[in-house]
Amino acid sequence: MRRDSIKSILTKREKEIFNLLIDNMTTKEIADKLLISEKTVRNHISNTMQKLGVKSRSGAVVELIKLRELSL
Repeated sequence: MRRDSIKSILTKREKEIFNLLIDNMTTKEIADKLLISEKTVRNHISNTMQKLGVKSRSGAVVELIKLRELSL
């Protein structure tokens, strides 16, 4: 099966936000960079954590790396 035919569990925006998180950016820095509110950034992070069933941002990052959704 081709890689591009596999559905990601992340939306494009969620992936963008988590990539910036692993680049050590703050919620405010991410919001400023993406021209969205800090609340929207937090909502994307929260939605991703809920999808993964984890209780922390770092837990979400670990799971996303395990699932090969993110790489360091």
